[in-house]
Amino acid sequence: MEVISAPTVTVFISSSLNTFRSEKRYNRSLTIAEFKCKLELVVGSPASCMELELYGPDDKLCCKLDREDALLGSYPVDDGCRIHVIDHSGGQLGEYEDVSRVEKYELSSEAYDQRQNTVRSFLKRSKVGPYNEELRAQQKAEAAQRLSEEEAQASAISVGSRCEVQPPGQSLRRGTVMYVGLTDFKPGYWVGIRYDEPLGKNDGSVNGKRYFECEAKYGAFVKPSAVTVGDFPEEDYGLDEM
Repeated sequence: MEVISAPTVTVFISSSLNTFRSEKRYNRSLTIAEFKCKLELVVGSPASCMELELYGPDDKLCCKLDREDALLGSYPVDDGCRIHVIDHSGGQLGEYEDVSRVEKYELSSEAYDQRQNTVRSFLKRSKVGPYNEELRAQQKAEAAQRLSEEEAQASAISVGSRCEVQPPGQSLRRGTVMYVGLTDFKPGYWVGIRYDEPLGKNDGSVNGKRYFECEAKYGAFVKPSAVTVGDFPEEDYGLDEM
C-alpha cells in the first residue's frame, strides 16, 4: 500500500516489560517486521516474541499491528499515538530496568597499571601528585616537623591550668585546660578547653568519643599554638545578674 502521509511519525513506545514510555520517530515505510527489529533496542524484547497494539492520541486501542509485511504507514499511525509491545518471551515487568542484575566490568588495579593510555600512567610519567616522590618526601618531612613542634608546645601545657585562647580569626577568651594530646577526629596534638563562657562547639566529646566533661557549648579543641597558660582568673561576666 502506498504511503500517503508524512514520511515519518513520532510515537510513544510502551512495553509489558517496562514501566516507562519512550518517544521515538520512525519512517512510515518500514514494514512491521523491520519495525519490530528496531523496537528490540527500545524495549528489550525479541522481535519474534512481540505483539504490537496501536493506541490513538486519546490512548484508546485502535488495532493490532499484526501483518509482518505491511507498512507501518498503512495503519492509522499519527503523531502522538502509542504503540504498546506485548512480550511473549517469558520476561517479567521491570526485568530490563534493574541495573543491579547487569554484570559489571571490573578492572583490577594491577591490570590498570599495565595500561599505557590512562590518567594513572600519565601521572606516573609526569611525576605529578602522589607519584612525585620528591614532593611526597618533602611533605612527609614537613608534616613530621609540624608534629614535633606541636608535641613540644603541648608538653608545656598541663591539664588543669588556666589559660587564654586565641583561636584564628576569633576573639580572645579564657578557660581551663581539660585535655592535651592526640585525638581521633584530626591528626596532630590538640588542647581541650573548657571555656568560662558558652563560646565553644561541644561538651568535651567529638564524634561520639569523650575527651573531657563540660557543659554543652563550653568545650572546644584548639592547637597548642593558640593557648597561653598563666594566671588568668575567671572573669565576672555578669551571667547571673537579672
